[in-house]
Amino acid sequence: MHAEQGCSTLSVDEDGSILDRLKGLEKVIPFELFQQALEDTGRTNGRKCVLSHHVMLRIVVAMGVFTDKPIRSVFKCARRFHEGEKTPCRSAFCEARKRLGLEPVQRLHELVVRPLARPDIPGGFYRGWRLMGIDSTVMDVPDSEANQSFGRSSGSRGDAAFPQIRKASLVELGTHVEVAIEIGGWHEGEQSLARLLWKHLPPDSLLLEDRGFFCFDDWKTLNSQVKLLVRMKSHHVLEPIKQLSDSTYLAKIYRNAHDREKDRDGILVRVVEYTLDDPQRTGNGEVHRLITNLLDEREYPGMELILLYHERWEQEIVFDEQKTHQDPRRAEKPAQLRSETPIGVKQELYALSLAHFVVRFLMYTAAASKQIDVDGLSFKGCFQILQIRLPECHSRQPISFEKWCANVMAEMLDEKTEPRRNRVNPRVIKRKMSKWNKKGPQHRPIPPLRKLFVECVVMKI
Repeated sequence: MHAEQGCSTLSVDEDGSILDRLKGLEKVIPFELFQQALEDTGRTNGRKCVLSHHVMLRIVVAMGVFTDKPIRSVFKCARRFHEGEKTPCRSAFCEARKRLGLEPVQRLHELVVRPLARPDIPGGFYRGWRLMGIDSTVMDVPDSEANQSFGRSSGSRGDAAFPQIRKASLVELGTHVEVAIEIGGWHEGEQSLARLLWKHLPPDSLLLEDRGFFCFDDWKTLNSQVKLLVRMKSHHVLEPIKQLSDSTYLAKIYRNAHDREKDRDGILVRVVEYTLDDPQRTGNGEVHRLITNLLDEREYPGMELILLYHERWEQEIVFDEQKTHQDPRRAEKPAQLRSETPIGVKQELYALSLAHFVVRFLMYTAAASKQIDVDGLSFKGCFQILQIRLPECHSRQPISFEKWCANVMAEMLDEKTEPRRNRVNPRVIKRKMSKWNKKGPQHRPIPPLRKLFVECVVMKI
């Protein structure tokens, strides 16, 4: 029996494939890695069935590509038409996803996703250091009974409309590759999730973080492992020890005020302090402070670090790529994810990240072939090319497979973006209030109706 078929009873095509329209993904995710992920997590089918673990693992990954389709349609996108064959029902796919579980998808992500940037290609490095970022985002999940375990935010107007998850991501900023993710409920702090990502940091990292992630103990741990550039909150005391030639200065950070008074266990850092003089810009007139363990001002000038810190926003663009372009809200999908169980939600997040990596890998390979910065290519355009061209891949001959890959990447090179505008981004929204009553706990879940409409009608005499 063909290795890909495993214990699936589905028929295979001429080259032994079941999901033959997904063959193009093997440019980035080789068949052997699917097998290894299943073996490493002990997912081997004991008996024959239609939706084996191997089939379902590939279908889950395909959900991250064909995001606008329900799972039965994803299966149809992944498999050519076979006359007389019936597609399994939706509940069969749901049960097969449950049997597969989270671990194989998680393991596949670990085996596949990796940093891509090379020092000889623009955008990925700063003076020999690989630019990395850690940040988190919050996403709405379907308001099912099982998903209540994630929790939801609350405020002056009551609880949020949907349960929410928090995802922390380690991103290679130059390529937008989401190297690793950690998922928690709404009440899990972003700092605690971020700490779980440290083990994935390459040793040549320059880690850029927002001010919400600074913590003395965290800095102490990371200081000897990687280079750091972090924005500081205004209340932190940073007393100058030595003024440097580029208007930056050396100072010490401490665990608490008592240690500062005693000058005990302080860590030497370099402080880059600046203001903005453009009244149109958000943050005009405020004092902005960065700290770093790049202490040599001649090798790492302060103005370069100020401009470099803005690379941290590339991580926000990664979140935008996934939430706005890869899998946006739409009429039949009011939450940001589709799955109605916690395991399904996490499966879906890993699938989105894997598909995002496939697109970014192809984009970076195409850009590197021309020695250009991948930021000049449109993620949305390249993602749509993958969706359209993936079912066209013919892999019966290696030469035809390589030709398909080359053609896809050549097409992606045409998806150029305009130079980024000098934009103003005030933190405001256009529509804040609604005339409708807010959905409350009493509306979740709504019990099923016991009477038909016709049984409720009472005619007036």
